[in-house]
Amino acid sequence: MILSFIAAALSSAAVFYTGWHLLGVRELKPVRRIDSSTLFDLVKLLAFGVVAGAGALVALVVAYRRQRVDEDGALREATRLHTERFTTAVAQLGDPSEAVRLGGVHALAGLANDAPTRDLRQTCIDVLCAYLRLPYVAEGDLPLDDVDARHSFLALREVRHTIIRIIRDHLRLPADRPHSWQGHDFDFTGVAFDGGDFSEAVFSAGAVSFQRAIFLSGFVSFRDARFCGASVNFNEARFLGGTVTFRSAEFCGSETFALAEFAGVTGAVQFSRASMSGGQLNFVHAGFLEGAVRFPHFKMTGGTLAFTGSALAFNCRITFFAATFSGGTVYTTAEYEGGRLDMSQARGEAPEWLPSPRPSGLLLPEAWERWSVPIRPDGARRARRAPVPPAEPYR
Repeated sequence: MILSFIAAALSSAAVFYTGWHLLGVRELKPVRRIDSSTLFDLVKLLAFGVVAGAGALVALVVAYRRQRVDEDGALREATRLHTERFTTAVAQLGDPSEAVRLGGVHALAGLANDAPTRDLRQTCIDVLCAYLRLPYVAEGDLPLDDVDARHSFLALREVRHTIIRIIRDHLRLPADRPHSWQGHDFDFTGVAFDGGDFSEAVFSAGAVSFQRAIFLSGFVSFRDARFCGASVNFNEARFLGGTVTFRSAEFCGSETFALAEFAGVTGAVQFSRASMSGGQLNFVHAGFLEGAVRFPHFKMTGGTLAFTGSALAFNCRITFFAATFSGGTVYTTAEYEGGRLDMSQARGEAPEWLPSPRPSGLLLPEAWERWSVPIRPDGARRARRAPVPPAEPYR
């Protein structure tokens, strides 16, 4: 309305200025008194300007209201069509045929891309994530002599992995692209993963939950993923087998593995060449029971890496082979129950704070042995800073 008024005022001024010239006012000779004819002409000019301005204002208001009505009508129609297509796609997800279910997955992804509002796009994403949260039987639990059950399982796994791949592809798109799903919420709570590829996905905003997720087998990749801006948690996740890799991933937000369980006998969780420049990467009260958690060539320049209250059992080893530290804080107040936190081959400057006295399960490089007076790479010693309180435990 304000813009309409301004436009009307400008129109009136333009009409007045044009009339002024048309009447040749500039060529009039100055007089001390205005006769009735001149006064009448001025009144006509002013009246014409007022009427034209009012007419312009009314026309602009009507056009604005008509545009709003048309836009609202178009949105309602788009929402109605979206709802019809959404109902059909969801019905396909429940079809007994795996091919039809795959079609429903792609239909929902297309609906998310074409959604007229952000909330409707989030609804499509929620349905895809909910499908992954449905009960899922591991391949190892299938009867060995039941061929039909195995075929059904393989078809179901293809549908699930397709959903993961579609989510990854949309998270790879830059945030300013129209089909990017960055910034949306993704709820993988309790999902059973027996493979899946999240490589190069960007979690830049929103809430992403892998809480109580179970990594059973296969290869799950977060290679080159970027965790910056989103609230990502693997709280109470269970790593029971297979390999989960965070190779070259970037951490600069708030990522937690609170109360997570690492118990895969042959499995491994890899943070190879991952980098951390800010935020928190917390393994608060996590249980390292079996298997290995590796940080080869890990690079830390800022933020907080915490193992506060974690328990390392005999068969588990956390290694930082060729890791580089040049900033940030590492909390290692873990309980070593026969396990090892091996940082003996790390490089660079010692982290800002390390526990004292040193636990028997913590292995450090020789340059860090005198942690009460840390030594810089140039050989100069500096006074130890006061310990920083550890991060708040997960509740």
